[in-house]
Amino acid sequence: MAVNIQPLAEYVLAQQEDAETKTASGLYLMEKSQEKPKIAKVLAIGTDAKKVKVGDRVIYKSYSTTDVKHDGQDYILIKEEDLLATVK
Repeated sequence: MAVNIQPLAEYVLAQQEDAETKTASGLYLMEKSQEKPKIAKVLAIGTDAKKVKVGDRVIYKSYSTTDVKHDGQDYILIKEEDLLATVK
């Protein structure tokens, strides 16, 4: 998927993963009960971002994102220093 947004400096453009709709025991969660995951897939990186690459799945600080809507898609911009880990 080609994205027409290029982050600047140490920013990372990512797309948040979908929330779980079912508990481990099989119960379905109502939408308002679903916790937004703090995991996103990296789609583009700024020139100063060095610790992640496009395609990585990352865990990030939930309060540190900027929501972006472009061409009908939802994205988030995250400063690289607010990334906590990569998910293997």
